[in-house]
Amino acid sequence: MAKKPGSRLSKLSVYLYIPNIIGYIRVLLNCTAFYLCFTNKILFSILYFFSFVCDAVDGWAARKFNQVSTFGAVLDMVTDRISTACLLVVLSQVYRPGLIFLSLLALDIASHWLQMYSTFLLGKASHKDVKDSTNWLFKAYYGNRIFMAYCCVSCEVLYLIMFYLAENQTEKLVYVLKINLQKISILSFLIATSLFGWAIKQVINIIQMKTAADVCVLHDIDKKHKQ
Repeated sequence: MAKKPGSRLSKLSVYLYIPNIIGYIRVLLNCTAFYLCFTNKILFSILYFFSFVCDAVDGWAARKFNQVSTFGAVLDMVTDRISTACLLVVLSQVYRPGLIFLSLLALDIASHWLQMYSTFLLGKASHKDVKDSTNWLFKAYYGNRIFMAYCCVSCEVLYLIMFYLAENQTEKLVYVLKINLQKISILSFLIATSLFGWAIKQVINIIQMKTAADVCVLHDIDKKHKQ
């Protein structure tokens, strides 16, 4: 059965929402950045961080122009997760033990995937809706944009600094951190402040994964009782 022209125009208009176009630009920036990551670290860092900044811009644009969409939210999260995952894979190749970064990657993806799935099970419009959570840190993270931004920026800044500091593919992670934290410089200050926000973000990921897993289990129990 042929689709009505209006429905095709409607779909196209959503694809061309301003925040979604910003999302496509982010994808292109990330692709270019990772293509250059081993040949031009500075340009890679600039492109990657600019893409990260655009993450805040597309959210602002969605609210400003009343163009909030499910597709845009999914595009935003997928772009975030893939870009961070790629950076963690790169770091796993230049630092030892690389398993640390792969474990962080697994935690990040598992945590957000479970959170998204539990959101749909509960019928919520956004995975950031955690008002009914009993964990104060989890509620503070999603309830305070500044706090959440600090944690997210800390992670990305720390990962970018670690990549910038890597001089070969056999760097020992603890040694590099220790040497640079002992120095008195802007870089050591950024590492120290980023480490705190990074640590909070990992704790949030663990809480999020456990909370979302509980929702899935309770959903299963509820289905059994209704049978």
